[in-house]
Parts: sequence; C-alpha cells; structure tokens
Amino acid sequence: MAGGIRKTQGDDLVENHEINVTPFIDVMLVLLIIFMVAAPLATVDVNVDLPVSNATPAQRPDQPVWVTVKPDLTLALGNDDIPDGGLASALAAATGNDHEKRIFLRADKAVTYGDLMGVMNTLRETGYLKIALVGLETTAAGGAAPAPEASASSGTSQP
Repeated sequence: MAGGIRKTQGDDLVENHEINVTPFIDVMLVLLIIFMVAAPLATVDVNVDLPVSNATPAQRPDQPVWVTVKPDLTLALGNDDIPDGGLASALAAATGNDHEKRIFLRADKAVTYGDLMGVMNTLRETGYLKIALVGLETTAAGGAAPAPEASASSGTSQP
C-alpha cells in the first residue's frame, strides 16, 4: 500500500515513505498510445491547386537593387556580372552597406527552386533580410505583360 500507515509493536505508528508509481506509469503508457494513434490522424495531405495572385504590384523604389540569377546560375547585380563569392562585396558597394534596403531578386525560369533558395540564403547570411521576388505581371487574357512591368512581392524574408 502506497503511503500507508503501518502499525508496529505498541501504539507507535510509523509512516511508510514508499511511493507506488505503477499506476502513474500505466496512465502514461495509455496516454502515449493515444497520442501515437491520434498524431497521424492530425496530419492530412491535401492536394491543392493554388490560385494566381491578382494583387496590385508594389511601387518600385527610384533606384532598385536588382540581383539576377541567370540560367547558368551566374549572378548579376543590375547589369553587371558578379564573380563567384563576390555577392556580399558587390551588394555592400551598391547599397552603401545599408542592410535595410530591399533587394529585388529575379531568376530565369530554368533556375531550380533549390538554386534560388541558395541565393536567398546567401543574401540572408550577408545581412540582407528584405528580399522581394520579382515576376511578370499577367494580363486579364492570361498572357505576360511586357518586361518593364515587373511586379515584386512585398513580403520580407524571414531568417
């Protein structure tokens, strides 16, 4: 008996300081089984065809900083090519070392998602957290607008 009182010889009562943890372990095992069964039911894979954004494009600053990922995975800052590993120094020169300035990142269709994320990670590592992804606007007929009409997402990249 857990925590019971034992009688000893005479009228002196001695407390039993043993704790029976078997019921506690039984309850924990039952809860573990319940969570193991319920956890897979909480995650559901649903195939979703996401809609196209029809938001109005954000206004471009007077002198935006464009970083372009070319199909051969070389980088360009504005119209100038950047040598391998020179992105940080080129951005520091272009922005005056202002890490709060928004960087407009655009990539060719042939660039894979993983390669684009690699460039975004490099931008974050160098301290530029405000990254806007650039894409072409679509017209009402579904075609792409001319190249100068580029839109950018207005969100910031989180580390």
